[in-house]
Amino acid sequence: MNRFSVIILLRLVLFIATVAAGFALWTAGYPLLIWLVAPFLIAQVVSLYHYLNRVNRKLTLFLEAIRYEDFSIRFSADNKLGKSFSALNHQFNEVLEAFRQTRAEREANLKYIDTIIQHISIGVFSFDTDGKIELINPAAFRLLGIYRLRYIDELKNVHPDLAGLLMQLPAGHKALYATQNGQQLSIQAASVRLQGRLVKLISLQNIHAELQQKELEAWQNLTKILRHEIMNSVTPIVSLIGTMQDIVQYDLAATDEQNDAVGDLREALETIESRSKGIMNFVNAYRDYTTLPKPQFTTINLKQLIHSVSNLLLADMKAAGIRYRSHVSPDNIEIHADETQLQMVLINLIKNAMDALDQTEQPLISVKGSFNGQQVIIEITDNGPGIDPDAQEKIFIPFFTTKKTGSGIGLSLSQQIIQMHGGQLKLSSIPEKGTTFYVLLNS
Repeated sequence: MNRFSVIILLRLVLFIATVAAGFALWTAGYPLLIWLVAPFLIAQVVSLYHYLNRVNRKLTLFLEAIRYEDFSIRFSADNKLGKSFSALNHQFNEVLEAFRQTRAEREANLKYIDTIIQHISIGVFSFDTDGKIELINPAAFRLLGIYRLRYIDELKNVHPDLAGLLMQLPAGHKALYATQNGQQLSIQAASVRLQGRLVKLISLQNIHAELQQKELEAWQNLTKILRHEIMNSVTPIVSLIGTMQDIVQYDLAATDEQNDAVGDLREALETIESRSKGIMNFVNAYRDYTTLPKPQFTTINLKQLIHSVSNLLLADMKAAGIRYRSHVSPDNIEIHADETQLQMVLINLIKNAMDALDQTEQPLISVKGSFNGQQVIIEITDNGPGIDPDAQEKIFIPFFTTKKTGSGIGLSLSQQIIQMHGGQLKLSSIPEKGTTFYVLLNS
């Protein structure tokens, strides 16, 4: 019999003995002495009750600790109650320690997942059926161009159609959304049920660069095919024209009546030769578009870059009566780029601005360099007639030009160079007010 049973037995024996003594006093005619025995009897009952309920109290305390996740509680050994109670307390402590470790691991995993979500470049946020935001990471704020979001409906102020799209997008489906600043957002939805509540999880990814790259590859492939087919057709024609010119020059002995006809034939052959060579030169001009070398990246000071480009074109702008100004702030902005290729882009954009100011009174070109904390921005602005809205959508397409003598390769080649630098080339133009090209580069 363990110690607990012995103590219970002794308490019962003492209780029975006390009751028997009280009864004996009653039968012996000493009723007043019973009042002296009664408190002692009550004390034994209360002590026995508390002694028997000690295990229940410990069990209640143990379950409450689990319920409220208070795993700091420790149960004493209770050696006075025997080995069984000591083992019970030990098991209580072991279970609470296991719960404590499980909670610590869960919190560590949640912290790890939260750290990943906060640092990934893909935008992630979740909201409930009422549109209340429960989770959102910095990448989502950046992609959406906002700094705070509590409810999905608040997106209507910046992206009028996006809130409805997110609410209606079924779980497991994708959608493409074009923002007002030119980003192409790939949106994917998933849903999860948390404690009976349905929560929708949204991921955002800017695939503008990927789409531009695919478009660029498509134009390059088309250009290669056209160039190949045109050159294969025109080259033998030019060769035959040369042969025919030799025949006219040396083999035809023209009479007086035929002199005019031979002269017309010679002139026609010269015209065909000239136009054929013009086509060949035109096609060869697009070789750079399909064979542009990879950038050789170096660290470049932006102010020095713009200054060097300005010096190359100042004389031409002065001769054309164009006012020019440039400004870079701060002076120490540096970019990682191919200096030669970037110079080519800036020269092309400034020359386009010069061409656009041909009929403008008090023409002005300004070049501005700045840093917004994430990107280096180069702005080339003119106060010319602007670009027609229909033409703005096609301005970067190869072969498209708004100039009478243009080849349509300059802007598309400039865009390709900027894309190879991991940046973007954007346009903003208001008819009759002017045009601004934005070169956006990662710092």
